[in-house]
Amino acid sequence: MASHRFKTAIQRLKQPIQTLRQSLSVFQYSGRAVELVWTTDRGLTLVLAVLTVIAGLLPGAIAYIGKLIVDGVVLAAQTGAAADRWQTLQYVGLEAGAIVLQSGCQQGILLCQALFRGLLAQKISLLIIEKALTLDMAHFEDSEFYDKMMRAREGASHRPLTVVSRTYGLVKDVLSLLTFGGLLLQFSRWAVLLLMLAAIPSFISETRFAKDTFRLFSWHVPEKREHHYLEVLLAREDFAMEVKLYQLGPILMQRYCQIFDRLYQEDRTLIIRRMAWSYGLGLISTIAFYGTYVWIIGEAIVGRISLGELTMYLVVFRQGQTTFAALLSSIGGMYEDNLYLANLYSFLEEEVPEPTGYSTFGPQPGDGIRFENVSFTYPGHDQPALDGVSFHLPPGRKLAIVGKNGSGKTTLIKLLTRLYSPTSGRILLDGRDLQEWDLEALQRRIGVIFQNFVRYQFTVGENVGVGDVDHLMEQPRWEIAAEKSTARPFIDQFSEGFQTRLGRWFKDGRELSGGQWQKIALSRAFMRSNADVLILDEPTAAVDAEAEAEIFERLQLVTQDQMAILISHRFSTVRMADRIMVLAEGKVLEEGTHESLMQRNGRYAELFMLQAAGYR
Repeated sequence: MASHRFKTAIQRLKQPIQTLRQSLSVFQYSGRAVELVWTTDRGLTLVLAVLTVIAGLLPGAIAYIGKLIVDGVVLAAQTGAAADRWQTLQYVGLEAGAIVLQSGCQQGILLCQALFRGLLAQKISLLIIEKALTLDMAHFEDSEFYDKMMRAREGASHRPLTVVSRTYGLVKDVLSLLTFGGLLLQFSRWAVLLLMLAAIPSFISETRFAKDTFRLFSWHVPEKREHHYLEVLLAREDFAMEVKLYQLGPILMQRYCQIFDRLYQEDRTLIIRRMAWSYGLGLISTIAFYGTYVWIIGEAIVGRISLGELTMYLVVFRQGQTTFAALLSSIGGMYEDNLYLANLYSFLEEEVPEPTGYSTFGPQPGDGIRFENVSFTYPGHDQPALDGVSFHLPPGRKLAIVGKNGSGKTTLIKLLTRLYSPTSGRILLDGRDLQEWDLEALQRRIGVIFQNFVRYQFTVGENVGVGDVDHLMEQPRWEIAAEKSTARPFIDQFSEGFQTRLGRWFKDGRELSGGQWQKIALSRAFMRSNADVLILDEPTAAVDAEAEAEIFERLQLVTQDQMAILISHRFSTVRMADRIMVLAEGKVLEEGTHESLMQRNGRYAELFMLQAAGYR
């Protein structure tokens, strides 16, 4: 029985110890924040440190000089001696110099913090972006990833500077407290103890509400993302036409306001509770100060301390109490900052897939592309997007892939470009598994236009040039690529030609039609002149029939030596391919030439006849 009680007592004792350890472990990010600030600008960090030390020593010195001035005034009034008056005036000059130095240090600290603020915001944004560039596609198709990135970006953008400022503030406050404590000990050690105890309740309150604030922030991130998304829908030109025509404005605005009201009400409740507790516990400090005030005045009345000492002790106790409260508040604030920094470093430490291959060529040059029983299931899904797909595409041949939406066409392209890796099976290029290829070497061999291509708000030339970043700004290559995609005629009509800025986001931008944008994107695919694999995902969906015929006539001429994979719903273009593959629910339903598939009278023939009927 006694043994059981002992074990129970030990368990109860362990719980608060474990809680304390967990709380203290949060502070591990303070060192990393200091390191981040140091690497951002070492000179500025050193200047901030020196100014902080000086600012920490000056308050005690100023309080002591104030005592000397008061006592000097009393002595000069009693003796009337010119030397005593001159000595007092020297003390006044010394105090003025110390206050000027203190003010300069404070302004210098603010200046350093202001300079650091912009530098650190840029540094952290770069760290987040650089990390995002190393992650694979699975992260960008996961809503929880965006929540995590938003927590890292919004919650921690200014926290490293705050941590360093608070750390320096702790040093400053400790130095001030040492000087204040040394002076106050001459009066009473109990006064020093009272000074410290009076600030503890506010510290406990701050720490408790810091955790509540952080928890509320974490919960609100998905709703804040939705709030921002609604703002984008209401304010961006690429959504404005549909929002206006469907009269969605009032409905979206109502939803936008409802989310804000819900977030505001929860924030408001927490802020009111925090301020109420802060005010109530702050009264303890006020009571302690005035209790000590009466005590010190009583000592002066009975003559145990001088008038100068009375003034000094009152100043020291008031400033000491404020400084100690600031010190504890800094610790509580650092605890809150570290909670947010945990989000930042959790994102930066997100596991990155290790490179799986380093080869830049295959053992069977000229073998082309092979899919061998390839299957793939998206993370979090039960049904495979591709199931046992196999085919061979030799160099110089053209493969068209058809099938209804969701049949796995775009997934196949993602696997071929190694944006994803197969769940099972193999994809080979020149006889080598794609997983064994160096990723950059592999992707340099592929020119691609996606169905949802990006409309960069750059110049025409840059929009084309992004297709090959090694030759991004080479105009001769732009011209060749635009010629191949049939975009050259309308580009030549612009007064600034390839230097014309596209889109409406920036001044003097020019908007294009959907078909013109599609030709620009097609030019981008042709920028990779050395690519021997060309992938076209609905490359002519936005152009008219005449332009489509011209594009594919040109396509056949310029890709004679390239492997080309074409995804299209227009059967007038697919029939130009050497082979046609029909996908349904991730499986290869049929494969062959246009003529053989029509003779088979299967799914392809059915779809072709349905589309052809629309033109009769």
